[in-house]
Amino acid sequence: MKQLSTILIFLIVDLYGLRSQETDYFDNSAKLDFSSIINADSIYTDNGKKSYKRNEPLGFISNDYQRFYIHFISVIQNPDNPYEYLVYGKSKVKTNICEFQGKIIIKSSKLYKNLEFPDLQTGYISGDYVFFEDNKNNASGFFKGSFKSNWYFDKSGRLKYDDLMASADGFENNEFIGNWISYKSKTSFPCNWGDYRIPKSGDLDTGAGEFWINEKYQKNGWENYIRAMQSDSPVSLKARKIEAEKWWK
Repeated sequence: MKQLSTILIFLIVDLYGLRSQETDYFDNSAKLDFSSIINADSIYTDNGKKSYKRNEPLGFISNDYQRFYIHFISVIQNPDNPYEYLVYGKSKVKTNICEFQGKIIIKSSKLYKNLEFPDLQTGYISGDYVFFEDNKNNASGFFKGSFKSNWYFDKSGRLKYDDLMASADGFENNEFIGNWISYKSKTSFPCNWGDYRIPKSGDLDTGAGEFWINEKYQKNGWENYIRAMQSDSPVSLKARKIEAEKWWK
C-alpha cells in the first residue's frame, strides 16, 4: 500500500509539473493559421522520415455508438477574425450523406513542455464549433460542441500537426466532443470524433495500442472497419478499399 501511494504521488507531481509549465499563447495564435492542423493532409513518423496520408476521423453518434463519418472539405481562417475558421464538409450516418457549413472558434491556446521532445515547442488550441447541415435533407440537424487540436513548431519554426507520438500506443489528435441536434424533433444525440481515437467513447473502444471495437457494438456500422483491421486476407484487403473510398465526392 505504501509503495502504491508513493507511485501515485510521483504521478501527481509529474502531471502537475507538466501543467505548471503551460504558458498562455492566445494572443500569439492570432498570427498563425491553424487550418492545416485542424484538417491535416498527412502525418509523419520516425522523426519526420516517413509520411502517411492521415486517416479519416473515427466517430460515433447516439448512445448505441452508431458509426459516424465526417470529412472537412475546406477549413479557411476568417480574414476578419483570426480566431475563427470557416468549415465546409459532409457527414454520413449509414447511407445518409449531408452537407454542412459552420465555424470553429479558438477560445484558448497554450504552449507546454513535452518531456519527450524538450527541444521543440509544443502546444494546443481549444474552443467551440457549430456546424449546420443542409435542412433540405430529411434527417438533418446541427453539430455543437468543443474541440482540441495539438500542434508544434519544428526546428525551423514552422507550425506542424502534432504527430510526434504517431507511432506510440494511444495516439490521438483533433478531438471533437459534442452533440447532434435534429432540426425537426430537437432531439439531441452525443456525437464525438477524432483522429485515430474517439474522445469520450465509453466502452466502445476496447483497444490498448490502437482503436478497436467492443463486440457488442460491431453491428452498429463497424463491421467493415473490423474486417479491414483483422489481417491481410483478401477479405480484409477488400474492406480496406471500402474504408479508403471518398464517400464525400
